[in-house]
Amino acid sequence: MKAILQSEFGSADVLTYTDIEIPAIAHNEVLIKASHTSVNYADIKKRVGNKGKGKFPLLLGLDVAGTVQEVSPDSAFSVGDRVIAFPKNGSYAEYVAASEQLVFKIPDSLSFEQASAMPTVSILSYILLHEIGQVKETDTIVIHSAAGGVGSMLIQLACIAGVGKIIGTVGNLEKESYVKRLGADIVCTYETFSEEVLKETDQKGANVIFDSVAGDVTTSSLDCLAFYGTLVQFGNSSGKAGTIKISDVHSSCRNIKGFSLGTTRKLDPARLKPVAEKVIELFASNKISLPIAQVFNLRDAGLAHKLIESRDYEGKVLLKI
Repeated sequence: MKAILQSEFGSADVLTYTDIEIPAIAHNEVLIKASHTSVNYADIKKRVGNKGKGKFPLLLGLDVAGTVQEVSPDSAFSVGDRVIAFPKNGSYAEYVAASEQLVFKIPDSLSFEQASAMPTVSILSYILLHEIGQVKETDTIVIHSAAGGVGSMLIQLACIAGVGKIIGTVGNLEKESYVKRLGADIVCTYETFSEEVLKETDQKGANVIFDSVAGDVTTSSLDCLAFYGTLVQFGNSSGKAGTIKISDVHSSCRNIKGFSLGTTRKLDPARLKPVAEKVIELFASNKISLPIAQVFNLRDAGLAHKLIESRDYEGKVLLKI
């Protein structure tokens, strides 16, 4: 089968379009013929060596949409089932193997293109909003990197939940109209959001802030987080550590919560099924959708990575297998 492999860490040029063996499945696994996979920022971090050590040759990719090709005995799945999944060993390939616990059926009404955009960002966003952030209708929330995949999803889910005020941050205000179309009330830059949040909340601050950037953004977030507020930390796309002082939390009764979908896939995969079913229904009923920035052919994965690194896109970047 065709796949994208890398044999060293480095720029997008290390990604090689090549032939490898179709994976064999173990008990309680399925083989999926891939249709589309999404490109996530985690793929960039893994490619350059900032996310785990990596075992070469390395196959990137977190999620996939496709058709079940082979099942193990007594499987809950059948050949021909349309599914989304989190594969075992990457998704930039024509065929992938996945544990049945991390495979979820999708209806015929949901296209593979739209389905492939959703697994990582929609399941993560739902958990962040409802389980980690425990957002209420009366809250003012801040969503950093609002034009990205998770940001796009968080805004829509917050709108469905009836959240009182949604503030999105972007690196460039050229993305303001896009973020507002998704449902954000206010859009500002990373340089000005702290002051904007305080102004919009009568100096009280935001109740929940979703931070995947870290670095200076974390510091500024704590400058505008309300008493009893929650900072939800789920990434560090800036590549820099955020600084948190004990005095930032105990006297103000504020919370700092962390969450990783990757960790949860490994340690508590059963937690994902009820969430996956909820977001699949939301997509299938057209209550939410993910704008597709661009779709690349599998052989052009390097170009997809360069687009992600440029940050000059809105929504999700996909690979057509």
